[in-house]
Amino acid sequence: MKILVCISNVPDTTTKIAFTDNNTQFNTNGVQFIVNPYDEIALARAIELAEDGKGTITLINVGGANTEPTIRKALAAGGDDAVRINAEPHDAWFVANQIASYVKSNPYDLILTGRESIDYNGSKVAAMLGELLNVPSVSTAKKIEINGHEAIIEQEIEGGKELLTVPLPLVIGVAEGVAEPKIPNMRGIMAARTKPLTIIEPIEVNVVEEIRGYELPEPRGQVKLVNDAAQLAQLLHTEAKVI
Repeated sequence: MKILVCISNVPDTTTKIAFTDNNTQFNTNGVQFIVNPYDEIALARAIELAEDGKGTITLINVGGANTEPTIRKALAAGGDDAVRINAEPHDAWFVANQIASYVKSNPYDLILTGRESIDYNGSKVAAMLGELLNVPSVSTAKKIEINGHEAIIEQEIEGGKELLTVPLPLVIGVAEGVAEPKIPNMRGIMAARTKPLTIIEPIEVNVVEEIRGYELPEPRGQVKLVNDAAQLAQLLHTEAKVI
């Protein structure tokens, strides 16, 4: 089974966010970038599915040369080889088109993405990939098993769980709980240095959306400690004015 895992290069979750150029650009100065946590989960499940020679794992990333350390980290965790599409990832539509163009010439049985990237939280790429490739796609999978030429997928729905049986090839957006992220060992880190990384140029994609600017959330107000329920009720009525 050939597995493709889509890897995003995102700021560390502890990063202090700031913007430049009149709040139109993300300030990357001093920012530590990591593999998107949901993509790490997708990679971990791919590694489990490919164990004992059952499959191969290719990583794919849309990004500039600055993303290569992140790609190498994912290779150290267990990817066999990687592809970097040499372009800035403007939006989900752009990213999905770049990956789909590559896959049309290099088919895979299973394509895994994280359910979303933690910087934009769009949850769009998996569904767009499925549509562009004309294959089924499932977003927010909580459990993935492969049985022959079919995937058995569990999703959470309102009040319960849904079990899907979907034929391969297939695109799946992976959520937390599917697998535990793999921590690279020294052997994996050393091996990652020599694993193949292919760089390809992007295709042209029509622009469908534009980010005009960013805004930071309002700072949190001061915390007030309340001693009893009567005082809490009074404050909710007189200060918060929610009751």
